[in-house]
Amino acid sequence: MASEQTYTITELAREFDVTPRAIRFYEDQGLLKPSRVGRTRVYSKADRTRLKLTLRGKRLGLSLAEIKELIEMHGGVRNAAPQLLRFLVVLADRRAALEQQREDIEAVLGEIDSLERQCSELLGHDTSRAAEERAEVVRRMRAGA
Repeated sequence: MASEQTYTITELAREFDVTPRAIRFYEDQGLLKPSRVGRTRVYSKADRTRLKLTLRGKRLGLSLAEIKELIEMHGGVRNAAPQLLRFLVVLADRRAALEQQREDIEAVLGEIDSLERQCSELLGHDTSRAAEERAEVVRRMRAGA
């Protein structure tokens, strides 16, 4: 019988482009549960999957608590329906938050458009001068970033 595939913290960090410190943090949060050989952490295939799901959840903007809840719901249970239903609720909540952010961004961009028009008018309808001023503002913003 072949032994199960295991991974070191360095291997997982390299594979998923995260720091070992991030992996230890996820372990502290209860998302990963490596075994130990002496002082060395040994991550199983299940730990690797949990890390992959954790990083996917973070990319979606889920909190660690939400990610942990979803991962723990799975727990080897054959009936995935409760987990999938909960995931749909979490995704709907995330979608609503992102839609609100999009609306907020559109409102701010509208305000910026309005302010730019006002500034152009204050510059005396000299559109070429206004374009130069705008380019200068953009250049300064990029230089400061």
